[in-house]
Amino acid sequence: MLKGLDPLLSPDLLFTLRAMGHGDEIAIVDGNYPGLEHARRLIRLDGHGTIPVLDAILSVLPIDDFVDHAIFRATVKQDRDAADPVHEEMIACCARHVPDIKVVPLLPKDFYERVRQAHALIQTSEPRLYGNIILRKGVIYPKGD
Repeated sequence: MLKGLDPLLSPDLLFTLRAMGHGDEIAIVDGNYPGLEHARRLIRLDGHGTIPVLDAILSVLPIDDFVDHAIFRATVKQDRDAADPVHEEMIACCARHVPDIKVVPLLPKDFYERVRQAHALIQTSEPRLYGNIILRKGVIYPKGD
């Protein structure tokens, strides 16, 4: 345990987040997602849902503000506009941490491809379908700049 850090941030996860560079992406996926098949680096956080893991990661990870889109969520099948309760919770969580960055829905083919290219994948035990999100790491600006 460390002071000021959410205990969901395991040693492996903290190492991965710190090792990521600007522009690297990390996916947080539900329990049904084919994580082992799609991951370049797999971190399992069994017993935890997507939203608590997302909240813990956003407490330490800067999100990229150099690009138009830096947070992506899965869609309900091929319906880009549908938002299940898990998506609404993701959007609210992101808004608390990075209110100026919108969560962009990606259709399954595009979402899966982006996950395969991600630096790492965090497999949760989220039981709700489509409870998947991708975060693009930003930078921490020097003090005084």
